This record gives sequence, C-alpha cells and structure tokens, in this order.
Amino acid sequence: QLLLLFSCFSSIAQLNESDTVRLRFRGSMTGNYQQGNVELFALRTKADLLIAPVKGLVFKSQNNSLYQSFYSVRADNDRYSRNYLYFQPSHIVYPFAIVYASGNYRRKIKNRLFAGAGVTTQVVRGKNLVIKLSGGLVRERSLFRDSSYNDARYNGSKEISCWRGTLYSGGWYTVPGKKIRVWYDAYFQPAIGLQNNYRTQADIGLDLPVWKGLSVTTLYSFSHENVVIQKIKKQDKILSFGLSYSFSKNK
Repeated sequence: QLLLLFSCFSSIAQLNESDTVRLRFRGSMTGNYQQGNVELFALRTKADLLIAPVKGLVFKSQNNSLYQSFYSVRADNDRYSRNYLYFQPSHIVYPFAIVYASGNYRRKIKNRLFAGAGVTTQVVRGKNLVIKLSGGLVRERSLFRDSSYNDARYNGSKEISCWRGTLYSGGWYTVPGKKIRVWYDAYFQPAIGLQNNYRTQADIGLDLPVWKGLSVTTLYSFSHENVVIQKIKKQDKILSFGLSYSFSKNK
C-alpha cells in the first residue's frame, strides 16, 4: 500500500534531546478530503514535545495519529504515543526509560503497550552531522481483534506478550550554508526467544526551512511487522509532504 498525502502541514525531523533547550514543540496536521467519483477523507496529525524541567533530565513525547475512510468506510484509525525520560543526554553515552502505547486499525491491533529501558550513544556529534545508536529491552503486550495469525503457533489467543530487544539508529545532516536538513529514524525489534517475531520501521525526511520556523518537508515511512493477523499485509509505506512549524525556547 502506498499512500500519498498533501496539505498545509506535515511532520519533520525528530526532536533532539541533547539540544540545550528548555522547551520545544513541533505540531503538524495533514489532510485530504474529496467527493464525487472518488470519496476520500484522510487526516494525519503529529505532536512532539520536549521538556527539560531540571538540569540533566529531559522528557520527550512523540504522538501520531492517522484516520482514513473511503466512501464513508473506515480504512485506518491508528495512533501511537512514544514517551522517553533521559538522564544527562548531553553526554556521549546516556540512559533512558521508555513507555509506548499504540493501536493500529488496519493491522487489527486493538492496543499495544510496552515499557523498558536502554542506553543511547552519540556516535557522531558534529555541527552539521549527528548519528545516534541505542539499545534497550522492553516488555510488550499486544491485544489483537482476531486470534488467527500468519504464524500458527500464536493461533487461539488475541494476546501476544513477549520481551523485545530494541535497536535504534537516528541522525541528520545539515548542508552547510543551505539549511537543508536530511534525517532518518530506524528501529528493529526482535522478540526474545521467539524466532521470526520481529518488526522494523524506518523514516526518512527532508526539511527545507523557508521562514521563522516554517519549513517545507517530505517524509517517507516504511514499516514491517512479521507476525500479523491472517490476510493482513506485513508492510506499509507512506509518503507525505507539505509544510511544518516548530517552536523552541532556549535555556
């Protein structure tokens, strides 16, 4: 499935918890409404918040939603909230705790919750180039709307619980003198002791600032979940582009 959306707002690069800011917020909304020979309604929202309440402690929250309907029939009603608490993120190596909640209508995931901890290292920390690597361990519980899977060993139960390792890489590059920013996020989460139960996601974006926090952006997202309900595809791809606005307050 390839979904192409265009409107006034779209998401851009991730907030950097290692920046010396006290408060940063980035919000976006992407929509599409059409009637006639084709009836379509789509709405995608994103809100990211970063707060540094005291020195050495940073809270970051990333929240997304996607709703789509075709001829008044719901096709998507997805949401997720990823929340981090970082300790001393200005260091080269620093720990974090994570709590994640989500739901995915298309993949028949009623709700998913995991929590855990890990450590992040800043592999490259330059003026124009930043690359980070993270590793962690989380406990996950997923509740599905059906109990028949593409992997028969999970059949008969709507709930799948497991421990997962989490490998993450993220970074960005700013073209010197041009203010053009290319960035990426990539995750890989294998289940501990459960072969072939894994998922991966990658986001690649291009950010071109135009005026006082306003940017032209393009975002391509790819996700793969290897254990899914019968007849549900493992992969999804989304391409979106538009404008975004961000705000920050320095310490």
